[in-house]
Amino acid sequence: MSVERVNPAELAPAAGFSHAVVATGSRLVFLAGQTALDGSGKVVGQTLPQQFERALSNLLTALAAAGGAPAQLTRVTVYPVDVESYRRHAAELGRIWRALVGRDYPAMAVVGAVRLWDEQALVELDGIAVLD
Repeated sequence: MSVERVNPAELAPAAGFSHAVVATGSRLVFLAGQTALDGSGKVVGQTLPQQFERALSNLLTALAAAGGAPAQLTRVTVYPVDVESYRRHAAELGRIWRALVGRDYPAMAVVGAVRLWDEQALVELDGIAVLD
């Protein structure tokens, strides 16, 4: 699989995402939305960063189970219930991302959600990966 991250000079600088990702490979993996659920189905973490770390870990666990690795993520959408809180914690969330995924970012979007399936959930992530 090869991944090319495209960030045209004509667009605002990409910080924490890539404007476009060109990926070649033979398998697409569609990753369902993941929140901060533990193995028993209970939401863990009281803060947005805590829940973001767990939700991202859950997304990466699903990807690994499908045979993929973090570098193969090509698209991730983040659904916080409080976009302003997400913006306030952006630096910390970026550190969590880099610790778990690395310094390369997929094409990303942040979409505010009124409420998630589990009322205690503060954030949900879903994604797409391209595997060899």
